[in-house]
Amino acid sequence: MGTNSLSFLFLALIVLLIFSAFSSGSETGMMASNKVKLRNLSKGAKGAKRALKLLQRPDILLSSILIGNNFANILASAIVTIIMIDFFGGNVLLGSIILTLVILVFSEITPKTIASVYPENFATKSSWLLKLLVIIFKPLVWLTNIVSSRILKFFNVDPMGSASNDDLNTEELRTLLEEHGDLIPNQSREMLSSILGMEELTVEDIMTPHAEIIGIDITQNLEAAQEIIKSSYYSRLPVFKGSIDSVIGVLHLKDSHQFIEALEEEINLKDLLSETTFISQSTTISTQLNKFQQQDNNLSLVVDEYGEIQGLLTLEDIFTEIVGKFGAAKAELEKEFLKKKDGSVIADGNSKIRELNNFMGWDIDEDGSKTINGAITDYLDQIPQENVCLEIDDYRIEILKIEDNFISKAKIHKK
Repeated sequence: MGTNSLSFLFLALIVLLIFSAFSSGSETGMMASNKVKLRNLSKGAKGAKRALKLLQRPDILLSSILIGNNFANILASAIVTIIMIDFFGGNVLLGSIILTLVILVFSEITPKTIASVYPENFATKSSWLLKLLVIIFKPLVWLTNIVSSRILKFFNVDPMGSASNDDLNTEELRTLLEEHGDLIPNQSREMLSSILGMEELTVEDIMTPHAEIIGIDITQNLEAAQEIIKSSYYSRLPVFKGSIDSVIGVLHLKDSHQFIEALEEEINLKDLLSETTFISQSTTISTQLNKFQQQDNNLSLVVDEYGEIQGLLTLEDIFTEIVGKFGAAKAELEKEFLKKKDGSVIADGNSKIRELNNFMGWDIDEDGSKTINGAITDYLDQIPQENVCLEIDDYRIEILKIEDNFISKAKIHKK
């Protein structure tokens, strides 16, 4: 009879320790689960759907798990005490030490470690039993929650606020992309990084500068207009009289045939042109992308605070910023930045610092002037009259050529 009682007590103890291990692992698995992954799994797994539903009320879930876990551990302690008194000469202290070690190793550390490594898997598979525990312990949970809610209220803690922890800001998303970037294809990772950076970039960062705007000057001959239309990279072109500051409108290339005929016959061109839109150079790229969509417009001229035209921005420029340059545009970029064997780069003075940074993986400051010529002029606080060398942060810049008070060529080397 004594042997049967001892076997029964050991069996009950093992069952309680297994239940304790399940409770500990479930707690870690549920709390450490990525809800995005669970939502994805819930499309084909009922367990994931149950887990998500349980996580909607983390206070009730945790209360149920903790009640079950504490109940199992306390009952296990009582059983060990009975075993030690009845069968091992009353050495309760030894039994407590052994039970503590067993609980720590087999019911706490091991299941929690496994659950932390495979949280979604653990949460999915344990959700059905956890749901049953929530139902069984509902009266006790209700009672304990009344007390705990008052304590939480005193500390100004909202148990429902955990749902907002899934909302990530731009910086957190960028950190997530950097830490887990290896799981994402390289091209997709670069595109996602560019999209996240759109909140920080302004129109001025990617616009075509005033001096580089290509458009149709109606004061020039017909052949010049035809050549510009034929070689245009964009679907729309500004039309102006004499200079871009006297813009007339914007030509869509689908109307180029009628435009050339009208230009040849010297008749009114305005009916063939769309209205010119103007945007501030401080507008963020994400804001301007929305405006392009709302206005069904792909091209705008960029103006400063005084209304002076500073550059041109198109929808294609924004897409290029997101997906990167390719094809002919990429080949042109490689010509613009000539890499030397010593790691230096020879660039045009009007080249954008941002494009140079992207091309070389450098981090030259972009907050001030946007071009190499502008950065050098700002640093020297004057227009250089002869070729000089200078150092800006970690970069050594050598002026190679100056034309008409403009730095046309420069050699840049990272120290």
